[in-house]
Amino acid sequence: MNQKHRREFESLAEAAERTGLSTKTLRRRIASGVLAAYRSGPRVLRVDPDDVDRMMVRLPTVSSGSDTLRAAHSPR
Repeated sequence: MNQKHRREFESLAEAAERTGLSTKTLRRRIASGVLAAYRSGPRVLRVDPDDVDRMMVRLPTVSSGSDTLRAAHSPR
């Protein structure tokens, strides 16, 4: 059986709930070109969950064993 990959989309409200962002923030990301959106009709916007996930960038962290981290949190 030959099945084509079906692309999944979610509403802005669903994406906001899933990521903890506001729909207003997602709309700003769409307007600035950071996040792609897809329109279906005059009022319906959808986003690809993979695109939303790629927008979320992990920040590097300092190792918990670092002297720098201990010094930053030590009382003065």
